Amino acid sequence: MAQTKPYGSWLSPIDAALAAAHDGSPAFVGFVGDEAWWTEPRPTEGGRRALVRRRPDGREESVLPAPWDVRSRVIEYGGLPWAADARAGDARGPLLVFADYADQRLYAYEPDVPESEPRPLTPLSAIGGGLRFADLRLHGDRGEVWCVLEEFTGERPTDVRRVVAAVPLDGSAADDRPAVRELSDGRHRFVTGPRLAPDGTRVAWIAWDHPRMPWDGTELLVADVRGDGTFDTPRVLAGGPEESVVQAEWDRQGRLLFVSDRTGWWNLYRAAPDGAAPHSAAPHSAAPDSAAPDGTALALCPREEEFGGPLWQLGLSWFAPLDSGLIAVVHGTGATALGILDPETGEVVDAAGPWSEWSASLAAHGTRVAGIAASPRSAYEVVELDTRTGRARVIGAAHDDPVDPTYYPEPQIRTFLGPEGREIHAHIYPPHHPGHLAPGDELPPYVVWAHGGPTGRAPLVLDLAIAYFTSRGIGVAEVNYGGSTGYGRAYRNRLREQWGVVDVDDCAAVALALADEGTADRARLAIRGGSAGGWTSAASLATTDVYACGTILYPVLDLDSWRDGGTHDFESQYPETLIGPYAEVPSRYEERSPARHADRITAPFLLLQGLDDVICPPAQCELLLERMERRGVPHAYIAFEGEGHGFRRAETVIRVLEAELSLYAQVFRLDPAGGTPTLELAK
Repeated sequence: MAQTKPYGSWLSPIDAALAAAHDGSPAFVGFVGDEAWWTEPRPTEGGRRALVRRRPDGREESVLPAPWDVRSRVIEYGGLPWAADARAGDARGPLLVFADYADQRLYAYEPDVPESEPRPLTPLSAIGGGLRFADLRLHGDRGEVWCVLEEFTGERPTDVRRVVAAVPLDGSAADDRPAVRELSDGRHRFVTGPRLAPDGTRVAWIAWDHPRMPWDGTELLVADVRGDGTFDTPRVLAGGPEESVVQAEWDRQGRLLFVSDRTGWWNLYRAAPDGAAPHSAAPHSAAPDSAAPDGTALALCPREEEFGGPLWQLGLSWFAPLDSGLIAVVHGTGATALGILDPETGEVVDAAGPWSEWSASLAAHGTRVAGIAASPRSAYEVVELDTRTGRARVIGAAHDDPVDPTYYPEPQIRTFLGPEGREIHAHIYPPHHPGHLAPGDELPPYVVWAHGGPTGRAPLVLDLAIAYFTSRGIGVAEVNYGGSTGYGRAYRNRLREQWGVVDVDDCAAVALALADEGTADRARLAIRGGSAGGWTSAASLATTDVYACGTILYPVLDLDSWRDGGTHDFESQYPETLIGPYAEVPSRYEERSPARHADRITAPFLLLQGLDDVICPPAQCELLLERMERRGVPHAYIAFEGEGHGFRRAETVIRVLEAELSLYAQVFRLDPAGGTPTLELAK
């Protein structure tokens, strides 16, 4: 029989070490011949990303031993860091090219050749964090790998240029920067990797410039490829300041497919047969089987749902063309499914299975499609769909319950009403334990989780960090506040010039609604978030009285210093849309910054920071701490050596979860079963 014990005192088998060991998810799946390959986190190996292959007999093995870390730092968030050629019929087996995190060089490696070692293909740089490469495509017939090259030109984080480039596979550029061939003209600040048409005569890529982010507006460029491998002058096929194109691929017939949000939703389009649809063409919204008028792009499945998402990393893929002419797509509203789209009829047939969330990583080989999927009862795993039979199966990183799944939370998909009656989407995870109940007169404490980005989304998937709290009797509410992706451009645009207002108000509205309906204890509400979610958490403590405490991880806290050389280039002008043009509203940058209003923070808080973070550097935290000094507000600051933006090492995640639990225990007056290290709160 269930024991009656107060919330926060339930004994749970999900400890911090268990949650840390299962932190992270697979990414960047691809086929190498008949084998599926992907990257996978290794929290207990210093947080490196391993490259894993699935052998024909079903065995999974690391392609490279530690300490090789297959991860790119382009735009700091990285991108597709590997490419491989199966080299069918070659006894040497596949040729792999990958970016190593330590020095950011590209390396070539033949994993099936005995005694083979990775050999460098690109040189080191004395400026910045080295030459960086991402979104790789290996063209063995040309003897090159095509990719994005990021090159620092000075000491400031914004002293940087990016171009489409070709790296020779023979190693001739290993110590010779000019041997890296630049393919684009450098007129755009940001580019994705090039996609070569099947006949080799045309190439497509995506580009954009400050102050736009890729979900604001991008351009899809197409160029002819000359006989010597150089590009002719590119022409704009789609996109613009208010149209976001996030992926482009050629189908097997040589037609260009792309994802655009020109209708307010990221939908899939096919360009005119010559790949030269005019930039000025009006969006085409006719039925999929109708002819595209005057050469404009054809909407293949016009729906008010998303077939794309935010391009936080280069090389994300929401669709993959199949040899048959069908297209594998990740699509949905607020959640995602894997479907097979018939572009001639517009019909989509979704894959059967328990998965309710598919990440932006698809690959196709013959009739097979590989992706990465999860559900509220399973973490992300590599899944393969056989389009002939419709059968989907797990082929890698298989979820294996480390504890009895009855300890997992039972999430609820909720929609709340916020200020001005606007809808707010959220996932509610009530406290849950198979062996414990709380006294009937007690309401549970709740922690509101604000996701990062802020142009992002909290997916409804099993997260042992959430289960760590819910199985102890602390509820969690993940809020997809205005500005989140997955609900169309209008929902995303709610945050324009409203960062620090809409996100704060939406999180507070959900927290107070839970209290008003008797789901949560009004006196025991907390907020936590990392990166942009750290901003929302800190701003919430500074501008509302909703929360009794907060946890702030690697945050943005002061916009003036952050935008003025205090962050990386990719997001350096992000506040121009989130806050407003600095030249027009400079005072708003100070008014919204939590560090500038530390005197308004009266609730206890925990501040967590990686010392190697170049996106939200430690200086952000240090400014807040300086202004909190001798104010009498209980708080703690923990900084982690060797950690950047987002924590990867198991020992770090353990310390973070235990410190966070201790904060809630002290503020909410909980008595955690099994004990937890006490967090010392200074005043």
